[in-house]
Amino acid sequence: MKEAYLYKKLSDNEVQCQNCAHYCIVEAGKRGICQVRENQNGVLYSLNYGKVIALNIDPIEKKPFFHFLPGSKSLSIATVGCNFACFSCQNYQISQGPKIVRGKIWGEDLSPEDLVKEAKKNNCPSVSYTYTEPTIFLEYALDTMKLAKKEGLKNNWITNGFMSREALELVAPYLDAANIDLKSFDDKFYQKYCDGKLQPVLNTLERMKKKNIWLEVTTLVIPTLNDSEEIFRKIAKFIKEKLGPETPWHITQFSGAISWKLQNIPDTSAETLKIAYQIGKKIGLKYVYTGNIPGLENENTYCPKCQAKMLSRTGYFIERQDKNGKCSECGENLNIIE
Repeated sequence: MKEAYLYKKLSDNEVQCQNCAHYCIVEAGKRGICQVRENQNGVLYSLNYGKVIALNIDPIEKKPFFHFLPGSKSLSIATVGCNFACFSCQNYQISQGPKIVRGKIWGEDLSPEDLVKEAKKNNCPSVSYTYTEPTIFLEYALDTMKLAKKEGLKNNWITNGFMSREALELVAPYLDAANIDLKSFDDKFYQKYCDGKLQPVLNTLERMKKKNIWLEVTTLVIPTLNDSEEIFRKIAKFIKEKLGPETPWHITQFSGAISWKLQNIPDTSAETLKIAYQIGKKIGLKYVYTGNIPGLENENTYCPKCQAKMLSRTGYFIERQDKNGKCSECGENLNIIE
């Protein structure tokens, strides 16, 4: 347990959490929406500090990052909890755990120092804050990020983007890359299926871009809910106009069988992903990728100028034909962060 870094004391022992865009007002003895922040006598505490629920060494491509340290491994960590409640969540046992089993905070005690040592021992050039939502374990993440940066490691967040401006200002100096879920371009979708809102996510994306944090965007395509061509066009236009055409867009297949509350919805077809891919490319995005369906050519990286295949991907195995992040055929910059 650790006192929260971002909150405001109010009257009658109430506090306002300033970690995410919910800005929860929390009464004494109560918790915020994420269920991992508790007001104890007018002091807000992070209950999941140092409590690791998931710790793995993953290919960076699994996050997914295709242009950030390609081919490397990343120490990947999470605690329980989330500020969303996405019907499509595949990690709901840990992201929603404290909501499903009230009051329960699972996890193995590991200090930030332990995590950095683990990353270095396993030759991981980066630490990924992932699986659940890093915003809700901000204190733990930030303390780890500071140590990782001192040791020459990179920090990357895989996030829903529903963080506060205050939270981003706090972590930005130590954050090298982020993959943000842009789940739809419809606020009603966010409200009904995520218990969130769209605009704060868009704000986070634009703010990160201005801070020169490397961005990749992921959209999980769910049949009948966010798979219209109009939605695809809106997302692609936002990425191109607000984030830049060099920002990779990952369009991934939904699987109902492993989702929290959408088991009756069929898996996304390869054809739907191809339509989204074509829309993204037509609008002018340099790098559009389809995910969760092995073997599709759209998992590879092609030179945006001459279309030569530069990074081939089979699952999480990659084969590179580029030359120091540039096209080996025409010399075009492939926007790869090493």
